[in-house]
Amino acid sequence: MKSVGTVSQTIRILLVDDQAIVREGLRLLLESQPGLMVVAEASTCLEAIASAKQSQPDVVLLDLDLGGSNGHDCLTELLNVASHTRVLILTGTPDLDLHHDAICNGAMGLVRKMEAAEVLLKAIRKVYAGEVWLDGALMARLLNDLWRVRSGQAVGNSDSDETTLSNSEREVVRTLHPNALQPPPEEAMKIAHLTDREREVVALVGEGLRNQQIADRLFISVITVRHHLSSIFSKLDVEDRFELAIYAYRYGLAQLPL
Repeated sequence: MKSVGTVSQTIRILLVDDQAIVREGLRLLLESQPGLMVVAEASTCLEAIASAKQSQPDVVLLDLDLGGSNGHDCLTELLNVASHTRVLILTGTPDLDLHHDAICNGAMGLVRKMEAAEVLLKAIRKVYAGEVWLDGALMARLLNDLWRVRSGQAVGNSDSDETTLSNSEREVVRTLHPNALQPPPEEAMKIAHLTDREREVVALVGEGLRNQQIADRLFISVITVRHHLSSIFSKLDVEDRFELAIYAYRYGLAQLPL
């Protein structure tokens, strides 16, 4: 895994948004951070493809609405001309279907424009490191799709007999599946610092249990569960239950709830 967030390992970024003021704001934000550098900007799909082909950025921040251009077609072309690039969608649309389609077309993450700057910065580094960055609603939909596949139900068009995930959806699931990856040394060290009880709590969070349910299962108080979670968040460098669940699925600390 590439190291992230350091000056010595600069993340090269292509900005794709049809609003100049948005691009300028993003450039100012990103270049104020160590280890991030904007190498090119584009306002149209054609400009984005040409820029990606020439600069071969590490990460592309792509708005799905490019003034009439089809952002999904643009996404596919970007990956064709820069196969090692990670695409992170930065969008103002709340349409979950569009978000889902973007992941199916190869995006490795999605951030809504309503989110705080810190969320975008963290998402860039996570996606650059090969991880997936999705919000809870979109992740739930992808997991539901996977459950339907495992159950032999069709995914997507109800008239289709297709019962398999798209390649991009499989890539997302692969990053979450506990058998997919061995933790890199830095993550293995974090995991090694978890106590046996903390590992139990992590596994139960991965099952989707809330604090009271975890307390009942382990015969401890809700306050004790909260203390355990605070310690776990600190040790694994995650910020909330959702991020903890993704981490747990990725490195085999919890089973996907299927």
